[in-house]
Amino acid sequence: MMLEQPTRDRLRALRLTAMLEEWDRQMADPEIGGLSLEDRLGLLVDAEWTARTNRRLQRRVQEAHLRLLALPEDVDWQTPRGLDARQLRTLFHGGWIAAHQTVLLTGPTGVGKTYLLCALGYAACRQDV
Repeated sequence: MMLEQPTRDRLRALRLTAMLEEWDRQMADPEIGGLSLEDRLGLLVDAEWTARTNRRLQRRVQEAHLRLLALPEDVDWQTPRGLDARQLRTLFHGGWIAAHQTVLLTGPTGVGKTYLLCALGYAACRQDV
């Protein structure tokens, strides 16, 4: 039988807090006993990986100092603004970052340049480059 408290202490010392939270969730769930060791371990690792990925994204977004919370998937393509949707979707995939290129957006006042640039910035924060 595994000693629960030393394991919890080691997870905390290793800063695997999401894994520790998932462990606590599993220990409180009576139906978890039906899962194999591999499945339970997979859930623990997935919880830690997801938490670290989310923290990394939050840190990047915070450091980017974006003026708006604009997500690429929230861009309104129906409004007639003369946008090239295909080109913007390509930019959202971030190839320009890996190619060390700069994006310049121009247009008249009120067409949503700031929003689009913030959406582009958010998409860049999601990239792992």
